Amino acid sequence: MKRLGLSVVWMAILSGSVALAQEDPYEKYVKTSKDFQPVKQDADWLYKAWPGWTYMPWYYQWTIGHDDAAGRFCRDNGYNGAFLDHGDASYLDWINKFQLHFYMDHTAGKGDLHLWDGGKAQPYLGQIHGNGVRVKPLNGEMKARLQGIIKKNIEAVKSSPMRSAYSLDDEAGWGFFVHPCMWQATDDKEAYPRWLTEVYGPDAPRRQGWITYNDILPRLKSWSVAQFDASQLMDQWSFNDSYWCNFVGDLVEYANGVDPATPAGIVGCQGPSAFGGYDYAKLMGKVQFLEAYNIGSSAAIIRSFNPHNAIPTVTTHFHRDVDDTVWQSWYYLAHGNRGFIGWVEGWFAGGKPADWQAKVAPTYNQIAQKIHPALAGAQWLGDGVAIYYSHPSIQLSWILDAQCHRATWINRNDDHKLGSSHLVRLAWENMLRDEGLQYDFISYADVIRQGVAQKYKVLILPACLALSDAEARRIRQFCQAGGTVIADYLPGLWDQHGKGRPAGGVLDDMFGVKHEPSMTATDLFGGGGLWAEVDQDANYGYKSCQQFMASTAACVKDPGGFNKAVRKMDGVKVNVFGKGKAVLMNLSPQWYNAYREQGFQAAQQRGVFMKPLHEAGLSRWVEIAGAGQKEFGYEICYWTKGDKTLLFVCFNPQVVGSPTGGGNSQGLKTDELDIQLKFARPLRNVTNLRSGEKLPDGREFKLLWKMNEAVVLSFDTGKS
Repeated sequence: MKRLGLSVVWMAILSGSVALAQEDPYEKYVKTSKDFQPVKQDADWLYKAWPGWTYMPWYYQWTIGHDDAAGRFCRDNGYNGAFLDHGDASYLDWINKFQLHFYMDHTAGKGDLHLWDGGKAQPYLGQIHGNGVRVKPLNGEMKARLQGIIKKNIEAVKSSPMRSAYSLDDEAGWGFFVHPCMWQATDDKEAYPRWLTEVYGPDAPRRQGWITYNDILPRLKSWSVAQFDASQLMDQWSFNDSYWCNFVGDLVEYANGVDPATPAGIVGCQGPSAFGGYDYAKLMGKVQFLEAYNIGSSAAIIRSFNPHNAIPTVTTHFHRDVDDTVWQSWYYLAHGNRGFIGWVEGWFAGGKPADWQAKVAPTYNQIAQKIHPALAGAQWLGDGVAIYYSHPSIQLSWILDAQCHRATWINRNDDHKLGSSHLVRLAWENMLRDEGLQYDFISYADVIRQGVAQKYKVLILPACLALSDAEARRIRQFCQAGGTVIADYLPGLWDQHGKGRPAGGVLDDMFGVKHEPSMTATDLFGGGGLWAEVDQDANYGYKSCQQFMASTAACVKDPGGFNKAVRKMDGVKVNVFGKGKAVLMNLSPQWYNAYREQGFQAAQQRGVFMKPLHEAGLSRWVEIAGAGQKEFGYEICYWTKGDKTLLFVCFNPQVVGSPTGGGNSQGLKTDELDIQLKFARPLRNVTNLRSGEKLPDGREFKLLWKMNEAVVLSFDTGKS
């Protein structure tokens, strides 16, 4: 028996060795690499440092000084926070006296992590598109020098009990914002080969030189899916992202060593992009504080990747008019925002505050003093829907999109307004919100490490062109166990490196379809030789989504009103897979951005995309009864805290912005409406948090809603 027992043990050991030898190198990389290891992000520690909703003016044109009158102005008008720069402590006593929680910008200086010089000619545009090294390489020498700056600046201000966060730099990245950038982030010659070995395992490719988009562009029109190989370019970008995010994370941890009580991060962040270090699956693990412009779905992605909403994430406030500022305050609060960094421009005239200050002050004060204390520490509630975040697909989408620009790709900016991955993602978000369903983004890294959480009933793959074998296994497992997987088009026809799969899509078996690997760009969308749905060069300065999509007349339009991706394939294929369902639409949802622009009736076209979600058992549990064109664009989102649910009714307009700022509304409604909020179940202990009024138990509630503000309710969680 003992001999048998030893044999069993040895068999287990040998079996384990074989399994280890056969382990997917990419899966091992995601599970073990420093690239995905987070810095300290303890919730209690973060809330102690940043306890409430905080408005921090950035003193660009702060012309009223820092005397007692200025302090009273701040407290009276809702500016309960402050800003320091470069370790300048000259008005720290004033901050302490008026108890203004502050963040310090440029803690690591300016000009190393951020290369753009603001208003002058951009000096590096000649190099940024080439295959050289970043003009200021990220390396050990730079890290040591920046650590010295960090220490000096933090030591100058850390005596203040009002410090809440340190920003290493503003609008930082390994390039210029998210401008097309090809250079290598570091001059460390061993770093890239070492990273390739970590990602690919012992069979890592031996790269000869560093390439640019010019090496890919001439082949795009003739390549079939099977021949397609953008792996060198995408690997370079992924390496830069990893090196950058780890560099930021190391500096964050160094700042923690100088001041263990205060979180650190970066501000002026961009939307997810092929460029600059904005792979949020990596970046969100390397920061403890973040300010981002709401472009490219960044606000929702950051909220989704922020466990327990503990990391203080804010956005920049650019004042346009009173209605928009009030809307921004309520809308971003409802979606997890912990405050504003205010761009102080045109705030004062002749030493006096502009009239709008007093008009928006009640909103700031009510949020900070009354609403956010009830919301602090709450957890976002979704409706069982996950949207997949595939950063390799964002990279590949840029490669396909920029084809139409030809040699002018070097001038292609504003990808969040043009790029297929961004506009497809936006269409899905707005279809869900308009349908009354809330969602989370889930990242490729989390899915590889943990699978798709059981709390989700539906997984949406928005333009997820590039998927690894490890991701495909996890997605199949979710579907087999009873989940519904919905892909719009071309799911996993490329691997995570941008190489076309010679046998077709990695999830074709699950969807019950066959994507022919011999397909070229002429088999897709308009059939004219572009891989993308829209000629984005010809429509670069479009004025409306309707105009943008009207240019796709050569596409094959499905009866539901959306363009087919593979011209000869059927639309909407439903396949039973294990206990679940896999739905391939073979449709792009981009037309929804135009339908939504047209209004309530046209927006009903979303039904073809929403049908599989309802068949999976999802439906709204709260709505404005009888809502039509007048109410169209309303959104309801909800949080849970202890035994309470907190609910916001707000307006979801189109959001506009740019790589240098944004988050304002377009098409904002400001009507004051009598609405009847209808729930699927009776509620108990309902309170209107803004008015303090206790409402009777029940399922329907008559409320007054000014559409650029929010209705905020609190009620008992769970069944009545």
